[in-house]
Amino acid sequence: MYFPLSIWDISLWTAVMAIILLITSELLAPYSDYLGDFVIEKARLRLAALILGAAFMVTVLLRALMPP
Repeated sequence: MYFPLSIWDISLWTAVMAIILLITSELLAPYSDYLGDFVIEKARLRLAALILGAAFMVTVLLRALMPP
């Protein structure tokens, strides 16, 4: 069975998602007092972004170690 995503695709997806989540968490930070009972917690959003950033670094390391 062939997996349709390559390491390059997964790396690109994790990088884009990490950037989007980090930007969103930083945009929500000044308004956290005014949001009240907001559904998205900025700490969890930032943690998810950091986990995706670490996953991106792992995929970059995998691509660097793979033979050409």
